Amino acid sequence: MDSTSSSRGSPRCFEGLTRAGQQIKAAARWVVLVAALVAASLNATFGDTPAARSFSQPGLQQIGDYLRHEVAIGKIPGAILLIQQHGKPAYYERFGLRDVATKVPMTDDTIFRFYSMSKPITSVAALMLVDEGKMSLDDPLSKYIPAFADVKVGVEKPDATGKPVFTLEPLKHPITIRDLMRQTSGITYGFYGDGPVQKLYRQADLYSGDFDNAEFAARLANLPLAEQPGTTWTYSHSVDVLGRVIEVVSGQSLFQFEKERLLDPLGMSHTAFFVADETKRPLVAQFLPDDLIDPPIAGIRDPMVHRRWESGGAGMVGTIGDYARFLQMLLNGGTLDGRRYLKPETMALMTSDQIGPGSGIAPSDIYFLAVHAGFGLGVAVLTSPQPKRPWPPGVYGWDGVAGTFFFVDPSDDLFALCMMQSPLQRGRIETELAPLIFDAMVR
Repeated sequence: MDSTSSSRGSPRCFEGLTRAGQQIKAAARWVVLVAALVAASLNATFGDTPAARSFSQPGLQQIGDYLRHEVAIGKIPGAILLIQQHGKPAYYERFGLRDVATKVPMTDDTIFRFYSMSKPITSVAALMLVDEGKMSLDDPLSKYIPAFADVKVGVEKPDATGKPVFTLEPLKHPITIRDLMRQTSGITYGFYGDGPVQKLYRQADLYSGDFDNAEFAARLANLPLAEQPGTTWTYSHSVDVLGRVIEVVSGQSLFQFEKERLLDPLGMSHTAFFVADETKRPLVAQFLPDDLIDPPIAGIRDPMVHRRWESGGAGMVGTIGDYARFLQMLLNGGTLDGRRYLKPETMALMTSDQIGPGSGIAPSDIYFLAVHAGFGLGVAVLTSPQPKRPWPPGVYGWDGVAGTFFFVDPSDDLFALCMMQSPLQRGRIETELAPLIFDAMVR
């Protein structure tokens, strides 16, 4: 740990698309060119933001004071924050309690519900199969799940009297694997919005029984889409369906594939879809009594109960040390400890805006770190500067409804990762904490 590191300790785990022939080469050249153009565009957009050399001690103190205050006034039970630069923790501190009922403090091995921070992990797993030529981003979803070939789009149109009437329209374009990753499939969630398709989702009893990924995908295929594929960014169950695609392509369950090819090689030994070891269940961070997710978001319930459904979009749990290993691999451009997980051109595609001008996708209302953002393949991508916030170019990341969030800043060779379990406070804290982290950088 360097001289700016917190003295409160660091987890031990912090140590230490293609087709065939000429088409592969042409695609690779095209992706590299796109990545170069994206980088040039980002630099032109954000300006020449100098790289951070280090962090100021007063700035780090302000970050710690902020989270200590949130715990002291009872807004959150506790949190853990890691800022890692050049492969080493620049700041690591635990705050408050893992469980206010038992008064147990936060510890390095505390297990958190990742919720939507599961999506980047599932997206990387799918991109590994793309890199191996086992599927393509432009493959139709129906190639792997035939039921989606016949899905319709639900729309409301006025009849002769002007009264809105719900009708079903055929697809203009098939859902692709790319659509699943960039949230443009037309699939939606049922827990937000009041459109006719969202209402159908809520009425469908999607989460009843002990179902698996195949059955859940079939349930979704029986419902209409909210939009035509490839036209609108809509947050959704898309990555849950992507998890089923991984199963079909790999011949393994989602967890089996991720464990064998990604989690175990990365050393993410505590990451799973439920806490299988009963002795580790007291390690799960608990919500405040008045800050629960009820009804369960996206069908995700108690992480200590084994269910057959492995939700690639919201179902994973794990420790901060585990997720830090995943983020360091992303920051390194797809490698860690001498092992490559994603090709450089795939990383460039994943972390560049896929829904911006020229994409044919309607402008989105995505906000990440309090900044209007675009979206890559499984992560948000900052694309526009703010007058009072000189974000470095190329920052990307995502968050989870329980309060976890991360961002990766390649230009400064760092990532920040905050773990807490407070659904009511998550948006505010993410919005307030991220600027404190950037302000603490010495440029």
